[in-house]
Order: sequence, then C-alpha cells, then structure tokens
Amino acid sequence: MAKINTQKKSSLINYLKSMVFLKQLLFIGGLFLGIILLIQLWLRFYTNHGQQLELPKFIGMDITEAKEKADDLSFEIIVNDSIFVVGKKGGLITDQSPKPSSLVKENRKIYVTVTKFGSEMVKVSDLPALYGNPFEQKKTELKYRDIDCVIKDYAYDPGEPNHILEVWYKGELIISRDQKKSDVSIAKGDKLECIVSRRDGGEVTIPDLKCLEIEEARFLLETSKLEMGDINKRGASEPDAVLYVIAQSPPYDGISNIKMGEKINVTVAAAKPADCP
Repeated sequence: MAKINTQKKSSLINYLKSMVFLKQLLFIGGLFLGIILLIQLWLRFYTNHGQQLELPKFIGMDITEAKEKADDLSFEIIVNDSIFVVGKKGGLITDQSPKPSSLVKENRKIYVTVTKFGSEMVKVSDLPALYGNPFEQKKTELKYRDIDCVIKDYAYDPGEPNHILEVWYKGELIISRDQKKSDVSIAKGDKLECIVSRRDGGEVTIPDLKCLEIEEARFLLETSKLEMGDINKRGASEPDAVLYVIAQSPPYDGISNIKMGEKINVTVAAAKPADCP
C-alpha cells in the first residue's frame, strides 16, 4: 500500500514539473512573439514616420513662402545657389533637390536655387571684342551673356560689310575705333546699339576733274567710287584726238560732298583750257 502511494506521489511530482516546464515554455514563446510584434510595429511606425513623405513642388514659389510651407511639413529649405534670370524678380525658386514627388524622411534638407535680387552687371572690359568684328557673330556671343544687341544704323566703311563700327549704351558711345570705355557697367537684360558697316551709301568730296584728260577723269571717278555721267563735247575734234575736261556737274568747290555711286557729268573739248597748269 505504501509502495503504491509513493508511486502516485512520484507521478504527481513529475506531472507538476511538466506543467511548470510547459508554462515556462509558453511564457518564453509568448514573450518572443511579443518582441517580434513590437519590432514590426516599430518598423512600420519608423517607415511611415521617416521615409514615406512625398516632397511637394517648391519650384516657382517665393523663397519665403516655400520656407513657411516646408516648416509646416517638417522640411528644411536651404538656398544652395542663386542665379540671375532676365525678366524674373529675385527670390524665386528655379530648381530643387530632391526633385518634387520624391519620397523623403521628415526633417530632410531641401536644397534650392533661387533668382538673384537686382540686375547683374557686366563691365565693358569683360565683353568680347566688338569693334571691327562681324555683327551677327558678336550678337550671338552677347546673347550668352544675357545682353541684347541691335543695329542702330549703318555707315559707310571701305572694309568688310556688316562689321561693328560703334557701340552705344543708353545714348552713350562706349566703343569705337578711337575709344573703349572699359569701366562702363551694363546690366544683364539690357540692350546695346551698334553702328554697322556698309559699302554703299558713303560720301566723298566732289573731285576736281577740270583739265584732266577724259580717261584720267574716268579713272579718278572710279577710285572715288563715283561714275562717269553724260559726256558733252564742245567744238570740233579729230576722232582720235585727246579730249580734256573743261567743265563738270556738280562743280568742284573743295568742300561739297556727293554720295558714292553717283554720277558726274562732264563737258570735254580737244583744246586744253587756258587756265590749266
């Protein structure tokens, strides 16, 4: 009887031990599962909290307005660069990094480029060489510097046509053959006006043709970029006689000018005028 009781007690003790072990096992399993769940919840919170915010578009906004909006969304705006843009006021955002719609963390720094306040100035000394150079080529070069260039007028020049002879800025002559005002500052977005060369349209002093043989007179007119007009003969002459200019129209006075390409009419005779040297 005693032996049976001892066996029962031993079985009960073993049972109780197994129950304690099972509870400990269940506790450890529950604790492990709880830790896993907490880690997952933390990761989900961290992901949603720090990496899933969509970055708005700040491009085109005023920098002050953009900073206020960024503060409300837990971002920080930092001006990384500033540029001058013709026709735009200062403080406008022209670019941003990261780009709009990017997914970023809270408190992320957003680097922006803004337009400069006021006009950026360029000194004449920093411009490309303008005098004596082709207008179209220099117009393109100035455009890259945000400076416009237009033709103000044309002037005769014996050299190549369409080359710059003078440069004017706000009514002031700043570049010519004889001068260059290097210290003058030009605002980007402003305009330069140029006097450009042309081969026609110039003027020369009316040459003195009297007493010259007709062929000498013709050569002198050609070198002056003028033409021989009507030739009126006075008196009789042999077919192969040497003819002298005895009068011209318009007349020579030493000061009057005539446009290049114009004609001068002459009167010729076989006898050289008495007052000729």
